[in-house]
Amino acid sequence: MSKKQEIISIATGIIHSKGYQATSISDILQAASIGKGQFYHYFSSKYDLGLAVIENIIQEWDHQLILNILQLSESPKIKLNKMLDWIITYHGGREDIPGCPIGNLAIEMSEHDETFQLKIQDFFNRWIQEVEKCLEEIVKQNQLDSTVDSLKNAQAIVAMIEGGILLMKSQQNVSILTNVIEAVRKQYHLL
Repeated sequence: MSKKQEIISIATGIIHSKGYQATSISDILQAASIGKGQFYHYFSSKYDLGLAVIENIIQEWDHQLILNILQLSESPKIKLNKMLDWIITYHGGREDIPGCPIGNLAIEMSEHDETFQLKIQDFFNRWIQEVEKCLEEIVKQNQLDSTVDSLKNAQAIVAMIEGGILLMKSQQNVSILTNVIEAVRKQYHLL
């Protein structure tokens, strides 16, 4: 891993835990054991680093969630179940419960910065689109009612997941997310 990528990785963890606004350059310098000169060699500002962090998170989620799960050539129910399993594993396997790294930045930055907002919006649109494709296939297989609006329901699934993560974070209780995931599985006959 290059030094630049190492700094981005460290900053990703700090921003995920503390938030973008609450994270200082000093926090990053200390955690990465670097000086200001080295920081500014790679990044022109905290904002520049923040954009690299959101791109890093999105790239990870694109790879793990969209490419490695939702775009596989498996049945749509298997893909949706794998997605839900991944969400639980990703969020439930931590000692702390900082919430969704993309969702946190969406809440914190979308209304304040259009560049952050557009990057986050683009990711959520891709995620919703892939879930929509799965639901369309399930409807075609007559495993969901033909009146199901795949787009609206894909938006609802992602919203339920992100809402469950938000409640999990606010109450510091992983079982809330597990309950939401179980409700999604039951509602869409994924069991």
